Amino acid sequence: MKYLKAIKKTTITVILVMLGGCSITSLNVKTSLVEPIKSLSPQEEAKAITLALTKTGSESDIWQRIRGGFEMTSEQPLNVSTQKQLNRLLKNREYLDIVTERARPYLHYIVSELEKRNMPMEIALLPVVESGFKPHVYSNSGAAGLWQFMPATGKMFGLEQNVWYDGRRNIVASTDAALDYLQKLYGYFEDWQLALAAYNAGEGRVGRAIEKNKKAGKPTDFWSLELPAETTAYVPKLLAISHLVLQANHYGLTIRPIENKPVFTVVNVGSQIDLALAAKLAGITTDELYQFNPGFNYWATQPKGPHELVIPVENSEKFKRNLAALPMKDRMQWQRHKIKRGESLSVIALQYKTTVSVLQQTNKLRSSKIRTGRHLMIPMSAGRDRNFKSQDKFANNRAGKKEKKGKKVIHLVTKGDTWWDLARTYNVSIRELAAWNGKVPKDTLSLGQKLDIWTMRAHSGEALTKTIDYVIKRGDSLWRISQEFKVSIAQLREWNGLSIRSLLKPGQKLTLYVDV
Repeated sequence: MKYLKAIKKTTITVILVMLGGCSITSLNVKTSLVEPIKSLSPQEEAKAITLALTKTGSESDIWQRIRGGFEMTSEQPLNVSTQKQLNRLLKNREYLDIVTERARPYLHYIVSELEKRNMPMEIALLPVVESGFKPHVYSNSGAAGLWQFMPATGKMFGLEQNVWYDGRRNIVASTDAALDYLQKLYGYFEDWQLALAAYNAGEGRVGRAIEKNKKAGKPTDFWSLELPAETTAYVPKLLAISHLVLQANHYGLTIRPIENKPVFTVVNVGSQIDLALAAKLAGITTDELYQFNPGFNYWATQPKGPHELVIPVENSEKFKRNLAALPMKDRMQWQRHKIKRGESLSVIALQYKTTVSVLQQTNKLRSSKIRTGRHLMIPMSAGRDRNFKSQDKFANNRAGKKEKKGKKVIHLVTKGDTWWDLARTYNVSIRELAAWNGKVPKDTLSLGQKLDIWTMRAHSGEALTKTIDYVIKRGDSLWRISQEFKVSIAQLREWNGLSIRSLLKPGQKLTLYVDV
């Protein structure tokens, strides 16, 4: 096909051979294009046809939109790095089916947002590289969600993270933040491959590599830069996946179709709601609700909000009707708590996984003062005992099931405490420690928080670990330091808030917790 002629207000038949490899399709398309399209490359032809089909609503498979929006991918022979990544994919062909199924609920939203921003459609496949399209996944370095945001970067782009909720795992919020970040990086480098490299390694690392090449009189494109091994493979991985999608038939692959229509909508419920109840109102299971709302850690939306839920499109009207018919007071179940000697609102709030302000509002308290023997009404969840998934599957219901043997110790969380550090100090496992306190190991510890610990070893208060302030010397690396002090690189990063992109500088101080 060398020319695509468009005639004003005329019905034409397009014989379309999608570059990604579907069967030849005959489509009648009414078009009102007024300008003839001159000689186009196969890539440009696909994009032009896809745009025409999108405007007429005839495009039924999301993969057509994706292929038509590719800007970095072509049918040309691949370079060595990209071909190497492609070969790896071809050795594990079933993985494409697995990732396609994981992407099914989320891909339409991502594609639509990329089109709104006029960004390359290869980016729709970036979660394959980052997370395998698993929104609940955490990396060893602490990155989370489809787009694998580190905590600090997530906060920089407005992704809230607290004991109730992690915005890095929220499908809508994290996608918007990732595209904002990538657009910002593109503004710096004016090149999408460099922007992607910076998304992985950090703009500072890529910027320094560019300056180094400039001074040496070398090219400054991605392929010419000296970057970390992970980043050097990062862009080729994305291009290899895109190339496979573009030329699926050539490699004997059939990509399972995904309907080109919205899958979910966002509903603001206006107040805290039991998630198991929300699933019932929508007519779906709690597992299905979690699939669309993986950002929630516990059995309800946050006490203070926001209270937005992602609901499947086909269930949204039913959910809205049932929600409107439900009295506000019935959105949560209640439990009557008798105040014991020594209890405070903060202790009670922690016990029931709520907040002091919610208890004050619920019980119409003007201050945080309470009296022994009186009662408080506590908001509870109908689904709390149904193991509503959180960061760690079924973790929320483990606290009462963990065997509690030995001496009970109450530990007051101080600055620098981590789950790992406390588990080592009290000679218990991290999972036991978290479960005893109704938490999961990914939950954030708060200063002043009280933790219940059962330890078989009498705890004298003497630490089982020693704190070392280590000063970085020239030539130091995390690997060398980990070997010297017999700790892991992951622990060094956790203790000091380092990401995989962080650079060590001579004179920089690291805090280490080492066995006595």
